[in-house]
Amino acid sequence: MMKSKLNSIAILIFLVVASCNEQPEKDSINQAEELIAQTSEKYAPDSRVALFDIEAVKNGGSYILRGESNLPDAVEDLKQKLKAEDISFADSIRMLPDDKSLEGKTMGIVKISVANLREEPKHSSQLVTQATLGTPVKIWKRTEEWYYIQTPDGYLSWVDHGGIITMDKNGFDSWKSSEKIIFKNAYGQSFKEASKNSQPVSDIVAGSIFEFEEAANDFYKVSYPDGREAFIAREESAIYSEWLSDLQASEENLVQTSSKLMGLPYLWGGTSSKGVDCSGFTKTIYFMNGIVIPRDASQQIREGKLIDSSGTFENLAVGDLLFFGRPATDSTSERVVHVGMWIGDNEFIHSSGDVHISSMDENAENFDEFNKARYLRTKRYLGQQSEGLTYLKDKNIFLTQKKDTLAN
Repeated sequence: MMKSKLNSIAILIFLVVASCNEQPEKDSINQAEELIAQTSEKYAPDSRVALFDIEAVKNGGSYILRGESNLPDAVEDLKQKLKAEDISFADSIRMLPDDKSLEGKTMGIVKISVANLREEPKHSSQLVTQATLGTPVKIWKRTEEWYYIQTPDGYLSWVDHGGIITMDKNGFDSWKSSEKIIFKNAYGQSFKEASKNSQPVSDIVAGSIFEFEEAANDFYKVSYPDGREAFIAREESAIYSEWLSDLQASEENLVQTSSKLMGLPYLWGGTSSKGVDCSGFTKTIYFMNGIVIPRDASQQIREGKLIDSSGTFENLAVGDLLFFGRPATDSTSERVVHVGMWIGDNEFIHSSGDVHISSMDENAENFDEFNKARYLRTKRYLGQQSEGLTYLKDKNIFLTQKKDTLAN
């Protein structure tokens, strides 16, 4: 009897050990999720500029793909991968733009001086970026009062319905084909009549874009995206096509632009002359010199040409961008948290508390010990071609084509 029990125990132990040594078949749901992750990494490694929010949900012996994306090539690639692995699935992915809710109005134009763009569709949500008047945006979807949009730098965010005017393709093409006026000063106002003593129509900031109507002595008559008409002083603005044709993104002009924003208060998410964060400041400087650059410092550092990573600052030129943060270690990745622009003489201008000039010279009164200690490297944009740099002369965001001069 005892021997029989011992034999039974031995057999049981053998079965348990054998079962522990067996390699279980990989669950196909895990395979599906792995393929989703691979596809996301390939097509949407940065969720700030690409939407690929997909999951696989088990449904009997098959799976349901659900979520949403604005990347048709990525979705098709995912489905082909699943078929190749013989994983059965049903496609319930919501592809954007959502034409049904948008009724064909998939384009928009910012209609106020500065639109605050948020992480989620609510005013209490984090301010992630801004867009100035006349900025064209893609509209991907909407709620009752909010639109999910993408700005020309690729940034995805939410804007409330009061910030933009929506358009279908015909309306947008008509807007884009008209000559524009660009406001050049840091800030100002437009007026109901061709006089600064008349009633203001609204405030305006650097980079604001209007449709040109006609010249009126020392003013331009312009129209807003929503049809309002106003007058803007000529000395503070320019015909866009002429401004673009004459534009030179030079070291001198970058410094001149940056100096106009001296003392501007720091604003997390700010990219306008109402307030800027560090990368919003560099973005505004470069935009007013005809170059659209990525929104965040961690995106800006990927572009351009590497100039320095040693901290000697010997090879830097005016206009180069300096990046700061935490270097990578064996256990942590690099973290880029700040950016400023080199202006020469061991100095850089940046937004930290406010827009001001700091020095890398330990003997200078404005020596910035804190940022020198966390310096990462310097990148150059001027004269460089990079995937994330858009030159307005090459890709005109505001005009269908270059226009002849319309006013004297």
